[in-house]
Amino acid sequence: MATRVVVRRTGGPEVMETESFEPTRPGPGEVLLRQRAVGLNFIDCYFRTGLYPTPLPFTPGFEGCGIIEAVGEGVDLKVGQRVAYGTGPIGAYTDMRVMPAAPLVPVPDAIPDEVACAMMLKGMTARYLLRRTFRVEAGQTILIHAAAGGVGLIVCQWAKHLGATVIGTVSTDEKAELAKAHGCDHPIVYSREDFVARVKELTDGKGVDVVYDSVGKDTFLKSLDCLKRLGMMVTFGQSSGKVEPFDTGLLAQKGSLFLTRPTLFSYVAERQDLLETAKDLTDVVASGAVKIQVEQKYPLADAAAAHRDLEARKTTGATVLIP
Repeated sequence: MATRVVVRRTGGPEVMETESFEPTRPGPGEVLLRQRAVGLNFIDCYFRTGLYPTPLPFTPGFEGCGIIEAVGEGVDLKVGQRVAYGTGPIGAYTDMRVMPAAPLVPVPDAIPDEVACAMMLKGMTARYLLRRTFRVEAGQTILIHAAAGGVGLIVCQWAKHLGATVIGTVSTDEKAELAKAHGCDHPIVYSREDFVARVKELTDGKGVDVVYDSVGKDTFLKSLDCLKRLGMMVTFGQSSGKVEPFDTGLLAQKGSLFLTRPTLFSYVAERQDLLETAKDLTDVVASGAVKIQVEQKYPLADAAAAHRDLEARKTTGATVLIP
């Protein structure tokens, strides 16, 4: 028997329950995966609360790493091969799962299971943000909100590796130190500093080339004020709530700004794009240019506690669930 987390009604962390089940055999294009680690991400909370609707009941989670136990017809992966995924399909909070082979990528031996798991969704998100949505180059200046979070720490390191100046917002002095240790040149503690004024001060009034904002409602309009003329606003999450409707003429008034709302799933919809994205990520991690910090580990059965800590901003870096 295997164990999984199930959500039968949307709501708080308490709606997640564990149950035993018998895995099926993989069909064509599928594998049976024994998972060694499962990733925790804010998108899991969005589905749990119903912010992102999905049919009930469901098992949360989009990210994992494990060993292939069996393969169906037409699968070019092998039994015993170690693989990871970061784009679902939904259903990762389990110790065994049958899933499509298409999202799976091989994991180099140099990268441990927990790191491989923790880096996939966040790391591939950082890759599309920095290399495709807005291609960061040496000499540019970026602003990343939640700089001490899972995506934030990767973005700080990768952007610094690319030669950019990195400004980041954090909630505490401890998180400021963590972000600074991971490549953030100028951490701003937003609980006591006006981050717009500080960004203007750091950029001699010019503003930054790009803002990466996963916070949403609480930071969106102020983030626009941090951009230079023709700068780009990238809103890729909404941990504080949805961005409220606004007059797009505001973008013109603030300097003909660009605005985009990308998702990782669009950037890796084709297998070749997925493989290229994953290779770029594994290369920078294996080289040591980007270090993945797994700061918290919870038993899979304690997924509710992990969600509570994540939503209360008690976590830093990456968090994994251990089946």
